[in-house]
Amino acid sequence: MSVSYKAILWNPQKRVYDFVLATGVFLYLALFTGAGSIIHSNATLETLLIRGLGTAAFLLLHIVLCIGPLCRLDSRFLPLLYNRRHLGVTTFLLGLGHGLFSLIQFHALGDVNPLVSLFTSNTRYLSLSQFPFQSLGFFALLILYVMAATSHDFWLHTLSAPVWKRIHMAVYLAYVLLVAHVLLGALQSNTSSLLTLCLGVGMVTVISLHITAGLRENAADKVIVKLENDGYVDIGRLDAIPDGRAKTVCLAGERIAVFHHDGKASALSNVCRHQNGPLGEGRIIDGCVTCPWHGYQYLPETGASPPPFHDRVPTYPTRLASGHVFVLPKPNPGGPQS
Repeated sequence: MSVSYKAILWNPQKRVYDFVLATGVFLYLALFTGAGSIIHSNATLETLLIRGLGTAAFLLLHIVLCIGPLCRLDSRFLPLLYNRRHLGVTTFLLGLGHGLFSLIQFHALGDVNPLVSLFTSNTRYLSLSQFPFQSLGFFALLILYVMAATSHDFWLHTLSAPVWKRIHMAVYLAYVLLVAHVLLGALQSNTSSLLTLCLGVGMVTVISLHITAGLRENAADKVIVKLENDGYVDIGRLDAIPDGRAKTVCLAGERIAVFHHDGKASALSNVCRHQNGPLGEGRIIDGCVTCPWHGYQYLPETGASPPPFHDRVPTYPTRLASGHVFVLPKPNPGGPQS
């Protein structure tokens, strides 16, 4: 958390994260161009960079899309989620390099503006084998640019979390466009069985992880709870919840995180005000509920962020009886503190 907006709040974890990311990208490009120059001795360095940057961006996009569901399935992947936006920006930069080199090599040597040439040199949109696949890559890159440009918390705060989330959900549209870009591009050259296999494995992995995580979430939301006469819901024994941890339940269509701390129970909205992170998967640190995604904190009794911050998540009335926790699924007001 930060009181003010800064370009980057560097900390040891971010430095390690970015060092590993930069090293991985550098090694991939070095190995790709080195091996490519041996396998395809007639290929120019520009051609090898076009292929290397494109495959690196596409591979990194698969990793970005897999991190979310992996974290839902196993909390050990959460460290990858903490700075996932760095992966997204890097994906855009690699894609931008791929696009610029492609634009120069294929569209910059004529008397027509390269961007105009991109959309006018091939207009066979009704042909599968001759489809102008480069335009699909352009629009995918445009989406990735918007996401990279709005990745900072300033835009999240300015646009509001729901609007920001809707914008960044466009990554799935970008993924579909890039899959079509690769498939249709391969159809116009010698089809590589290895490329087809890698693309198929990537697509199956992304789709299966999202479906598996969604089914698990859906099953948890459908757990039947017992409603008392006064509207309170029995969610189970308090001692069944580890101290400092939470049990997430779905009541009245909303996910609620019920925390056990110091022999007491507190119920808060499961949605973090920062990026809608799952508070119920976090824990209480220094007396505050701490979001597992980016460390945003809230007091368990009030749902308010500790001073000098001003965020607040909705809380729910709770009571203890015979060792059981009862929650009233009617939230107290949330939103910014007055």
